Parts: sequence; C-alpha cells; structure tokens
Amino acid sequence: MQHYRKEFKMRHHPAFIRAIKGEKVSPKPIWFMRQAGRYLPEYREKRAEAGSFLDLCFNPEMAAEVTLQPIRRFDLDAAILFADILLLPMFMGQELSFEAGEGPRLRPPLQDGPVELSHQKLHDGLSPIMETIRLCREALPEDKALIGFAGAPWTVATYMIAGQGVKDPSSLRSYAYENPETFQALIHELENATISYFKRQISAGVNAVQLFESWASGLPVEFLRAFCLEPAKRIAKALKAEFPEVPVIAFPKGAGVQLREYAEAGTFDAVSLGTETDPIWAVETLSSHVALQGGLDPLLVVRGGTPMFKAAEQLLTTFADKAYVFNLGHGFVPQTPPENVAELVKFIRTF
Repeated sequence: MQHYRKEFKMRHHPAFIRAIKGEKVSPKPIWFMRQAGRYLPEYREKRAEAGSFLDLCFNPEMAAEVTLQPIRRFDLDAAILFADILLLPMFMGQELSFEAGEGPRLRPPLQDGPVELSHQKLHDGLSPIMETIRLCREALPEDKALIGFAGAPWTVATYMIAGQGVKDPSSLRSYAYENPETFQALIHELENATISYFKRQISAGVNAVQLFESWASGLPVEFLRAFCLEPAKRIAKALKAEFPEVPVIAFPKGAGVQLREYAEAGTFDAVSLGTETDPIWAVETLSSHVALQGGLDPLLVVRGGTPMFKAAEQLLTTFADKAYVFNLGHGFVPQTPPENVAELVKFIRTF
C-alpha cells in the first residue's frame, strides 16, 4: 500500500498538494471542512441505509462513497476521509455512541487512573478505515488529493474526560491541574495513538493529513503550548521522519495570536485559519512560514449571494500572491444549500 502511495506522488502533483507545500497556485485550490455531510441529500440517503453513524464510518464501501460524493458534485481539488475524531477512544477502554440531537457519548467518562491503549485493538479496529482510504484513492482522479485527519490529543481528551462534548471544554483543564500525572499519561497515549493512526493512513494512500484541535480557544498560553502545540509538533515530527514528502496541516481553532507559534514551529506545512482570524494579520504574520487555508464563515454559505461572494473575494484578494487553499473557517452546517456551494466553487474557479 505504501508503494502505491509513493508511485502516485511521483507521477502526479495535485494542485492542493502544490499549494499546501508552498507553491502559489492559481486559481486557488478548493476543499471544504465537513464537505461530506448532512447538507447533501445523497449523504442523508447513504446514512439512512447504513443504520447508524458508526456503522457508516466502519463500512468501507459506504464511507468511501460518502467521501467521494462532494468531489463528484462540486469538482473540488481534494477529498477528506469520512470518519470521526473520536474513533481512537473506542480502542482505549471507552464505548462510543452517538445520541440523536445530542452528539457523541463516551462511556465511562474518565475520572481517574491512566488509560491503557491496546495496540492490537487499535490496529484491528481501524482496519476498515484503511480500506476506505484504499477505495477512495483508487476511485479518485489522479489530480485530486486525499486528506487524512485525526483529532489532536487535547481535543480528544476533552471528550474522553467529560464523556461528551461540552459548551466550554476549556473548563476541563481543571482535571489536568488536579490530576497532572493521569492527564499527562492520557495526552501521551493519545499522542502515540495518533502517530500510529496517521502513519497507517499515509501508508494506505492519503496524500496529506490535518490535525484538528477543535478546542484551542480560551486556553491559557502555557497550557496551550504544553498540551496542544507541543504534542502537535511531536506528531508532525514523527510523521516527517518517515514520510517527509507528506504535508501536515495544523488547525488549532481559536488559538488566536498563538497561531504564530504554530506557523514558526518548523514542523507544519500549513495552518488552517478559523473564522476568528484576521486574514490581513495572517498574511503579515504567518504566510512567510507556512501555507494557509480557510477563513470563510460557513454561515455565509448558508446565506449565499452577494455577502458570500464578497467575503470570498476578500479572501482571494488578500491571499492572491500567497500559498493558499480556499476553505471555510470551520465546517459546513446542515442547513447549507448545496446550490450555494456550487455557486461558490464556480466563483472561485473563475476569479
């Protein structure tokens, strides 16, 4: 499988890969976070057929079909693997379920004591995800990239500790302060598990990986450095040691000015910009160190029309002479009209 990936990389250089590795590509490559999901009628049909969200994730044929749906509909430059950031805890002693209208549940929530990762369970349990990658890579046109992803250790830990998503996950840092050894052990295990997961994704056929730190907002600077930035750097370094040609993208959502430290770390090829990041600041502060992607408010795609086009034009103009991939500042919401997405793609292609 690794040979297949390297052969693809040698023969073809998709626009997304060129941009994310620092080339000024025009027109700007496009993909969207949550581009496969509930806003697409074809996704809803496949989800109903699967029976449950997790059944869909672990059915390679169905998951591959969902991954490819937005590529067929919108002709984007990259597909992102359809999976979930909370798959790793399933192999670290917690049971994962999704409650309708309430999001994920992990049982039992972590209260005390280090977790023990079973590497054999991790390997066996994630095998269907690797098959999904293989099917996607075989089906994708050679000018389209395939992006793998994982949740960053702190973000995954917030769900594991609380047993669910919470409105203010940063409040969970009290667990870290009160249980420092247990918390550090958890972060260490998640770091190692994420490295293993990413290496398997790359060997299976993904061309780039993105690390989602969804809960970086509101953290004290030293906490963010210790439990978000440093683990992310170690993950990226481990991947670069074995797969130096594969881009690594960091997305520390809500990190604010600490994005500078991600950009200057020397371990990431690109940084994703949330809706809270000033694009002009990003150009002046970050673009000399890494490629950039994202920034568009997903709610503007719900609105569509002139407000959406104006915001897209501002981003394209700001990043015109930079290495940049057009994307959202977060993922599509379920009420997004697919026709607005199509119009946005057309606008970007012809800008």
